Amino acid sequence: MDDQTRIELEAAAFRRLRQHLMQDRPDVQNIDMMNLTGFCRNCLSRWYQEAANERGIEMDKDTSRELFYGMTMAEWKSRHQTEASDDKQAAFETAFAKNVGKTD
Repeated sequence: MDDQTRIELEAAAFRRLRQHLMQDRPDVQNIDMMNLTGFCRNCLSRWYQEAANERGIEMDKDTSRELFYGMTMAEWKSRHQTEASDDKQAAFETAFAKNVGKTD
């Protein structure tokens, strides 16, 4: 397989993952994803931002989240985010520290 075809297939898989998380399964909470897999929608939007920045495209966290989510973070939260239990929040602190570390 040539590099261009590989890149196109990877991009198609990413778009399908985004569709699955944003349209097909918005009910799945980010905190549950992070606790089970070590990443969530916010991580994907951050990786998108990092890729842009590495290529000289200035993008901040809010812009990358809005591009990934297709709406502002506040709108996503009001439509889809539910309150997390204390146990889930504690597990998240551990998962975040292990998989993301400290961020601003």
